[in-house]
Amino acid sequence: MALVSNNTALNYLLSKLLEDYESKPSHPTAAPVVATNDHLEVIYILLLLGFFGFFTFGIMMSYIRSKKLEHSNDPYNVYIATDIWRKRDKASLKAKVMENYKSSFVLENQHAVEQPTSHIPEVNPS
Repeated sequence: MALVSNNTALNYLLSKLLEDYESKPSHPTAAPVVATNDHLEVIYILLLLGFFGFFTFGIMMSYIRSKKLEHSNDPYNVYIATDIWRKRDKASLKAKVMENYKSSFVLENQHAVEQPTSHIPEVNPS
């Protein structure tokens, strides 16, 4: 089964496209300028953007301000503010270190210590 190429339809299509392209004017014409009263629409859009910006800025500033406030009854801030806790922690740490130091001791295994005078026998591989 042989494929027969049909170039006539393709040639017709290409020639039709070329004729349409050549018949169009080469320079596009600008659309006519129509004077309208769009001033109120612009003011409306600017007004909406202004309200949106005002509320967004207000919410952002109130959030930032609430994060900066330190509540005096907050236990974390009370702990940080007082130096008494640091002194108590330092004293308890020293006591724990001394307790651990006093309860520690060293055991010496005489058989594990290196003995240069005694000879360890070697096992020969056979």
